[in-house]
Amino acid sequence: MNATTADPHPVRASTVFFALLRRDVLVARKELAFFLVRTTMQPLLFLIVFGYLLPKMNFMAKGYQAALLPGILAVSLSLSAIQSVALPMVQDFGWTKEIEDRLLAPVSTQLIAAEKIVAGMLQGFISVAFVLPIARLLMGPISGLTLSHGGEVLLIVLLGSLAFSSLGMWLGTAIAPQQIGLMFSVIIAPMLFFGCAYYPWKGLDVVPVLKYVVLVNPMVYVAEGMRGALTPGVPHMPLSVVYVALVVIAGTFWTFGMRAFYKRAIG
Repeated sequence: MNATTADPHPVRASTVFFALLRRDVLVARKELAFFLVRTTMQPLLFLIVFGYLLPKMNFMAKGYQAALLPGILAVSLSLSAIQSVALPMVQDFGWTKEIEDRLLAPVSTQLIAAEKIVAGMLQGFISVAFVLPIARLLMGPISGLTLSHGGEVLLIVLLGSLAFSSLGMWLGTAIAPQQIGLMFSVIIAPMLFFGCAYYPWKGLDVVPVLKYVVLVNPMVYVAEGMRGALTPGVPHMPLSVVYVALVVIAGTFWTFGMRAFYKRAIG
Protein backbone atom coordinates (compact mmCIF):
# COMPACT_ATOMS: atom_id res chain seq x y z
CA MET A 1 0.00 0.00 0.00
CA ASN A 2 1.48 3.35 -0.99
CA ALA A 3 1.49 6.57 0.96
CA THR A 4 -1.52 8.03 -0.85
CA THR A 5 -3.79 5.13 0.04
CA ALA A 6 -2.42 4.34 3.49
CA ASP A 7 -4.65 4.85 6.49
CA PRO A 8 -3.74 8.26 7.97
CA HIS A 9 -4.70 6.99 11.41
CA PRO A 10 -3.30 3.45 11.68
CA VAL A 11 -4.47 1.39 14.63
CA ARG A 12 -1.69 0.42 17.01
CA ALA A 13 -1.43 -3.28 17.83
CA SER A 14 -1.27 -2.51 21.56
CA THR A 15 -4.56 -0.61 21.34
CA VAL A 16 -6.32 -3.55 19.74
CA PHE A 17 -4.71 -5.96 22.19
CA PHE A 18 -5.94 -4.09 25.26
CA ALA A 19 -9.36 -3.55 23.69
CA LEU A 20 -9.73 -7.31 23.22
CA LEU A 21 -8.42 -7.94 26.72
CA ARG A 22 -10.80 -5.39 28.20
CA ARG A 23 -13.72 -7.10 26.48
CA ASP A 24 -12.69 -10.50 27.86
CA VAL A 25 -12.32 -9.03 31.34
CA LEU A 26 -15.80 -7.52 31.16
CA VAL A 27 -17.27 -10.83 30.04
CA ALA A 28 -15.40 -12.69 32.79
CA ARG A 29 -16.63 -10.20 35.39
CA LYS A 30 -20.24 -10.78 34.36
CA GLU A 31 -19.72 -14.54 34.61
CA LEU A 32 -17.47 -14.42 37.69
CA ALA A 33 -19.75 -16.54 39.87
CA PHE A 34 -19.98 -19.30 37.25
CA PHE A 35 -16.23 -19.13 36.66
CA LEU A 36 -15.44 -19.53 40.36
CA VAL A 37 -17.87 -22.43 40.75
CA ARG A 38 -16.46 -24.19 37.69
CA THR A 39 -12.80 -23.81 38.61
CA THR A 40 -12.71 -23.82 42.41
CA MET A 41 -15.44 -26.29 43.38
CA GLN A 42 -13.15 -29.33 43.28
CA PRO A 43 -10.28 -27.69 45.22
CA LEU A 44 -12.67 -26.33 47.85
CA LEU A 45 -14.41 -29.69 48.31
CA PHE A 46 -11.03 -31.33 48.75
CA LEU A 47 -10.11 -28.68 51.30
CA ILE A 48 -13.30 -29.27 53.27
CA VAL A 49 -12.79 -33.04 53.42
CA PHE A 50 -9.02 -33.38 53.75
CA GLY A 51 -8.14 -30.00 55.21
CA TYR A 52 -11.00 -29.61 57.70
CA LEU A 53 -13.12 -32.71 58.33
CA LEU A 54 -10.49 -35.46 58.49
CA PRO A 55 -8.13 -33.48 60.78
CA LYS A 56 -11.15 -32.70 63.01
CA MET A 57 -11.86 -36.46 63.18
CA ASN A 58 -8.19 -37.13 63.93
CA PHE A 59 -7.91 -39.27 60.81
CA MET A 60 -5.34 -36.90 59.32
CA ALA A 61 -2.24 -35.49 60.94
CA LYS A 62 -2.38 -31.75 61.59
CA GLY A 63 0.87 -31.20 59.70
CA TYR A 64 -0.75 -32.45 56.51
CA GLN A 65 -2.55 -29.14 56.11
CA ALA A 66 0.75 -27.31 55.54
CA ALA A 67 1.56 -29.66 52.66
CA LEU A 68 -1.99 -29.64 51.29
CA LEU A 69 -2.72 -25.91 51.04
CA PRO A 70 -0.04 -25.04 48.44
CA GLY A 71 -1.09 -28.02 46.35
CA ILE A 72 -4.73 -26.98 46.42
CA LEU A 73 -3.72 -23.53 45.19
CA ALA A 74 -1.81 -25.19 42.34
CA VAL A 75 -4.90 -27.22 41.41
CA SER A 76 -7.09 -24.14 41.43
CA LEU A 77 -4.63 -22.17 39.33
CA SER A 78 -4.15 -24.91 36.76
CA LEU A 79 -7.85 -25.70 36.34
CA SER A 80 -8.86 -22.07 35.98
CA ALA A 81 -6.06 -21.18 33.53
CA ILE A 82 -6.63 -24.24 31.33
CA GLN A 83 -10.41 -24.09 31.26
CA SER A 84 -10.64 -20.33 30.78
CA VAL A 85 -8.70 -20.70 27.51
CA ALA A 86 -9.41 -24.22 26.24
CA LEU A 87 -13.21 -24.18 26.57
CA PRO A 88 -13.73 -20.77 24.89
CA MET A 89 -11.40 -21.86 22.07
CA VAL A 90 -13.54 -24.92 21.47
CA GLN A 91 -16.66 -22.74 21.34
CA ASP A 92 -15.10 -19.96 19.26
CA PHE A 93 -13.76 -22.33 16.63
CA GLY A 94 -16.86 -24.51 16.89
CA TRP A 95 -20.48 -23.53 16.89
CA THR A 96 -20.27 -19.83 17.83
CA LYS A 97 -17.57 -18.91 15.24
CA GLU A 98 -16.82 -15.83 17.37
CA ILE A 99 -13.13 -16.17 16.64
CA GLU A 100 -13.78 -15.09 13.04
CA ASP A 101 -14.61 -11.57 14.24
CA ARG A 102 -11.35 -11.36 16.17
CA LEU A 103 -9.34 -12.61 13.22
CA LEU A 104 -10.61 -9.60 11.27
CA ALA A 105 -8.96 -7.25 13.78
CA PRO A 106 -6.03 -5.22 12.34
CA VAL A 107 -3.41 -7.21 14.26
CA SER A 108 -1.50 -10.41 13.71
CA THR A 109 -3.03 -13.80 14.43
CA GLN A 110 -0.36 -14.45 17.05
CA LEU A 111 -1.37 -11.32 18.97
CA ILE A 112 -4.97 -12.51 19.15
CA ALA A 113 -3.78 -15.83 20.59
CA ALA A 114 -1.49 -14.00 23.03
CA GLU A 115 -4.41 -11.92 24.29
CA LYS A 116 -6.40 -15.09 25.02
CA ILE A 117 -3.47 -16.52 26.96
CA VAL A 118 -3.08 -13.32 29.00
CA ALA A 119 -6.81 -13.35 29.77
CA GLY A 120 -6.42 -16.93 31.02
CA MET A 121 -3.49 -15.87 33.18
CA LEU A 122 -5.61 -13.21 34.86
CA GLN A 123 -8.24 -15.80 35.71
CA GLY A 124 -5.54 -18.01 37.20
CA PHE A 125 -4.58 -15.13 39.49
CA ILE A 126 -8.22 -14.64 40.49
CA SER A 127 -8.70 -18.29 41.43
CA VAL A 128 -5.64 -18.29 43.70
CA ALA A 129 -6.71 -15.02 45.34
CA PHE A 130 -10.18 -16.51 45.92
CA VAL A 131 -9.14 -19.92 47.28
CA LEU A 132 -6.30 -18.84 49.59
CA PRO A 133 -8.34 -16.86 52.16
CA ILE A 134 -11.15 -19.43 52.13
CA ALA A 135 -8.65 -22.22 52.74
CA ARG A 136 -7.15 -20.27 55.63
CA LEU A 137 -10.59 -19.84 57.20
CA LEU A 138 -11.50 -23.52 56.76
CA MET A 139 -8.23 -24.93 58.04
CA GLY A 140 -7.58 -22.46 60.80
CA PRO A 141 -4.00 -21.79 61.91
CA ILE A 142 -1.53 -23.67 59.68
CA SER A 143 1.88 -24.40 61.12
CA GLY A 144 4.66 -22.90 59.04
CA LEU A 145 2.40 -20.87 56.74
CA THR A 146 3.97 -17.53 55.86
CA LEU A 147 3.06 -14.73 53.50
CA SER A 148 6.43 -12.99 53.86
CA HIS A 149 7.63 -14.33 50.51
CA GLY A 150 5.02 -12.52 48.47
CA GLY A 151 7.38 -11.87 45.57
CA GLU A 152 8.15 -15.56 45.19
CA VAL A 153 4.48 -16.47 45.35
CA LEU A 154 3.66 -13.86 42.73
CA LEU A 155 6.39 -15.13 40.40
CA ILE A 156 5.24 -18.74 40.71
CA VAL A 157 1.62 -17.75 40.09
CA LEU A 158 2.72 -15.71 37.06
CA LEU A 159 4.81 -18.50 35.53
CA GLY A 160 2.27 -21.19 36.43
CA SER A 161 -0.63 -19.22 34.98
CA LEU A 162 1.34 -18.59 31.80
CA ALA A 163 2.23 -22.28 31.47
CA PHE A 164 -1.29 -23.60 32.03
CA SER A 165 -3.00 -20.87 30.03
CA SER A 166 -0.68 -21.68 27.12
CA LEU A 167 -1.46 -25.37 27.62
CA GLY A 168 -5.15 -24.48 27.45
CA MET A 169 -4.56 -22.70 24.15
CA TRP A 170 -2.79 -25.76 22.78
CA LEU A 171 -5.46 -28.20 23.93
CA GLY A 172 -8.36 -25.98 22.90
CA THR A 173 -7.08 -25.59 19.35
CA ALA A 174 -5.38 -28.95 18.75
CA ILE A 175 -8.18 -31.19 20.02
CA ALA A 176 -11.34 -31.64 17.97
CA PRO A 177 -14.47 -30.21 19.68
CA GLN A 178 -16.17 -33.60 19.80
CA GLN A 179 -13.18 -35.03 21.66
CA ILE A 180 -12.71 -32.26 24.20
CA GLY A 181 -14.29 -34.41 26.91
CA LEU A 182 -11.31 -36.75 26.66
CA MET A 183 -9.11 -33.85 27.76
CA PHE A 184 -10.43 -34.08 31.31
CA SER A 185 -10.23 -37.86 31.65
CA VAL A 186 -6.98 -38.51 29.78
CA ILE A 187 -5.00 -35.34 30.52
CA ILE A 188 -6.44 -33.33 33.40
CA ALA A 189 -7.28 -36.15 35.84
CA PRO A 190 -3.82 -37.79 35.80
CA MET A 191 -2.23 -34.36 35.98
CA LEU A 192 -4.17 -33.59 39.17
CA PHE A 193 -3.47 -36.86 40.97
CA PHE A 194 0.19 -37.15 39.95
CA GLY A 195 1.01 -33.46 40.19
CA CYS A 196 2.19 -33.56 43.82
CA ALA A 197 -0.76 -31.38 44.76
CA TYR A 198 -1.93 -33.64 47.59
CA TYR A 199 1.50 -34.76 48.75
CA PRO A 200 5.04 -33.34 48.59
CA TRP A 201 7.34 -34.47 45.82
CA LYS A 202 9.93 -35.49 48.41
CA GLY A 203 7.39 -37.95 49.78
CA LEU A 204 7.75 -39.98 46.60
CA ASP A 205 11.16 -41.13 47.79
CA VAL A 206 9.34 -44.32 48.79
CA VAL A 207 8.51 -44.90 45.09
CA PRO A 208 11.69 -43.80 43.28
CA VAL A 209 10.48 -44.62 39.77
CA LEU A 210 7.29 -42.59 40.18
CA LYS A 211 9.26 -39.74 41.73
CA TYR A 212 11.04 -39.11 38.45
CA VAL A 213 8.19 -40.04 36.11
CA VAL A 214 5.99 -37.26 37.56
CA LEU A 215 8.57 -34.65 36.61
CA VAL A 216 6.95 -34.48 33.16
CA ASN A 217 3.85 -33.09 34.89
CA PRO A 218 3.85 -29.26 34.91
CA MET A 219 1.67 -29.13 38.01
CA VAL A 220 4.49 -30.64 40.07
CA TYR A 221 6.51 -27.44 39.74
CA VAL A 222 3.63 -25.12 40.61
CA ALA A 223 2.69 -27.17 43.69
CA GLU A 224 6.30 -27.48 44.84
CA GLY A 225 6.95 -23.81 44.18
CA MET A 226 3.93 -22.87 46.27
CA ARG A 227 5.20 -25.06 49.09
CA GLY A 228 8.62 -23.47 48.94
CA ALA A 229 7.13 -19.97 49.10
CA LEU A 230 4.17 -20.45 51.46
CA THR A 231 5.24 -23.31 53.73
CA PRO A 232 9.04 -23.47 53.45
CA GLY A 233 9.22 -25.82 56.43
CA VAL A 234 7.57 -28.58 54.39
CA PRO A 235 10.02 -30.62 52.26
CA HIS A 236 9.94 -29.19 48.75
CA MET A 237 11.81 -28.95 45.47
CA PRO A 238 14.43 -26.16 45.30
CA LEU A 239 12.82 -22.96 44.04
CA SER A 240 15.63 -22.41 41.54
CA VAL A 241 14.67 -25.70 39.87
CA VAL A 242 11.00 -24.68 39.95
CA TYR A 243 11.66 -21.35 38.24
CA VAL A 244 13.77 -22.86 35.46
CA ALA A 245 11.30 -25.68 34.87
CA LEU A 246 8.30 -23.34 34.69
CA VAL A 247 10.07 -21.00 32.26
CA VAL A 248 10.90 -23.94 29.98
CA ILE A 249 7.40 -25.43 30.26
CA ALA A 250 5.69 -22.07 29.68
CA GLY A 251 7.87 -21.40 26.62
CA THR A 252 7.18 -24.86 25.22
CA PHE A 253 3.42 -24.68 25.69
CA TRP A 254 3.38 -21.10 24.36
CA THR A 255 5.10 -22.24 21.16
CA PHE A 256 2.80 -25.24 20.69
CA GLY A 257 -0.28 -23.17 21.53
CA MET A 258 0.62 -20.42 19.05
CA ARG A 259 1.28 -22.92 16.29
CA ALA A 260 -1.96 -24.80 16.91
CA PHE A 261 -3.97 -21.57 17.00
CA TYR A 262 -2.43 -20.30 13.76
CA LYS A 263 -3.00 -23.63 12.02
CA ARG A 264 -6.63 -23.72 13.16
CA ALA A 265 -7.20 -20.07 12.22
CA ILE A 266 -5.98 -20.40 8.66
CA GLY A 267 -7.32 -23.92 8.16
